[in-house]
Amino acid sequence: MPDLGAVLEELKSVMAPVAAKLDVKQDDDNGLYVDTRFVQQNKKPMYFGGVMLKKSFVSYHLMPVYVRPELLAGISPELKKRMQGKSCFNFSEIDESLFKELAALTKKGYQSYKEQGFV
Repeated sequence: MPDLGAVLEELKSVMAPVAAKLDVKQDDDNGLYVDTRFVQQNKKPMYFGGVMLKKSFVSYHLMPVYVRPELLAGISPELKKRMQGKSCFNFSEIDESLFKELAALTKKGYQSYKEQGFV
């Protein structure tokens, strides 16, 4: 049985550098939920991303890649295999190289949101 708690903590640390600049709504044993301070037309803040503990894996949501799919150009086939949907990556174990790649993608996502005026 994989140690999902350790995977959760590692993925939270991947998101942490940008989360520190944004609006953290949740940071506990179940996950991390991060909004921007940009208020959309529906009067809700724009979601940036999050890390969520599920039953058999930990999901890493990164909304900037949904808004700008071109950010995914050049990601490794290994990271691509972890994708579920358009902006979610699932992990059941720690993978240093993929987490490093995810950290770079998260940083690019933050830059993209910044360029669009969302942060």
